[in-house]
Amino acid sequence: MLVLTRKLGEAIQIGNQIELTILAIQGDQIKLGINAPKDIEIHRKEVYLTIQQSNNEAASINKDLITQMKNKQFRP
Repeated sequence: MLVLTRKLGEAIQIGNQIELTILAIQGDQIKLGINAPKDIEIHRKEVYLTIQQSNNEAASINKDLITQMKNKQFRP
């Protein structure tokens, strides 16, 4: 993990397209401004992990359904 120190108003550049700017510092919280192309998804980590878990569960259900259909156990 790369650790960088930034002050209010300073930025970090990630590649050519993503810029993180420190907008505010209030106690133990900071506000980040993220400038990135619209096709890049940006989520808080806990939201991202929830999305991934939901996607994995949905994929698992589909695999089970396909297996049942192949085994002719599926009856609508």
